[in-house]
Amino acid sequence: MTRGPRLLLIGPPGAGKGTQAVRLAERYGIPAISTGDIFRFNVKNETELGLAAKAYMDAGDNVPDSLTNALIRDRLGESDAANGFLLDGYPRTTDQVRELDEYLAGNGTALDAVVELQADPEIVVERLRKRAVEQSRADDTDDVVRHRLEVYREQTEPLIGVYGSRDVLVPIDAIGSVDEVTDRIVSALTGRGLGTAA
Repeated sequence: MTRGPRLLLIGPPGAGKGTQAVRLAERYGIPAISTGDIFRFNVKNETELGLAAKAYMDAGDNVPDSLTNALIRDRLGESDAANGFLLDGYPRTTDQVRELDEYLAGNGTALDAVVELQADPEIVVERLRKRAVEQSRADDTDDVVRHRLEVYREQTEPLIGVYGSRDVLVPIDAIGSVDEVTDRIVSALTGRGLGTAA
């Protein structure tokens, strides 16, 4: 079996990471590992972790590293992630980058590419406002969205510098139709010799 790519999808809230993650995972036959999905599953099922995570999520803050790292290590250890994976929403901080680096190095692997979805903040706020109405999501109020964008800028943007210096960063314009953005990503990855699409 040919190995799929090991990808990280990064970008501000509302840039379309969740949508693209599902499409890319399908295209390359790899699991999309989303911290948001993992947290929402735990919140919905009122697990101990879920209740702890909910307080942070409701305030628009990131869940602490200790909770997140444990979940991700656990998920990457599952058999379906052995031949490639796509991370969405992790790592968010340079500390989490170190944690992920250590975990992957311990398994003799590393990330193949970090896809950075780029989007104008005002377009993002408008997208999330629309999503809040469509999905009745209480965590998508304007104030919370702007706070999340601020948290993203402070904590996650430094990752762009880290991965940029490793020459694995692939910047993608995230404005356009879902198909257009997917095509841009696949084309950029193919250009790097990554993942023949399934």
